[in-house]
Amino acid sequence: MYPQKQPSPPPSAPPDLHNQPPPPLPPQPQYASGIPAHYVTPPACNANWSSSLCACCSDVPNCCLTCWCPCITFGQIAEIVDKGNTSCGVHGALYGLIEALTCCGCIYSCTYRTKMRSQYGLRESPCNDCLVHFFCERCALCQEYRELKHRGFDISIGKDTCASIHLIK
Repeated sequence: MYPQKQPSPPPSAPPDLHNQPPPPLPPQPQYASGIPAHYVTPPACNANWSSSLCACCSDVPNCCLTCWCPCITFGQIAEIVDKGNTSCGVHGALYGLIEALTCCGCIYSCTYRTKMRSQYGLRESPCNDCLVHFFCERCALCQEYRELKHRGFDISIGKDTCASIHLIK
């Protein structure tokens, strides 16, 4: 038989890169979790409200204001719950606009009840936050206002803004 020739690579062929290991990956940060470093776990939701839902008349001036103009009370509550990031006037105007156009301001206000409950570890009572606001909107706003006052917030009407908020020590 004929002798077999071994094929030889052409003289200008590139080196074979297919059999080499891949280059090492750059080092990754060890603690990249996506949670900000200042994150604090919210308190457990087991604390009772400082007053009942139907104790509106324990603060008569706020009860009257909330009865005739709930957008002011809601704006004051929302400004505190948002820790001053958005003003009382903006929240009150949005609430008033939603209420005037759809008669469903309770959809907007119930979200702030939920935020407030999670911030202070309050129980969801007497029922779901949206149901409380749908059936007892003004009572719910009065209860939230009283809760913030009980926790030391002084909610007073300011000159240039809708509300000025100070923590009383």
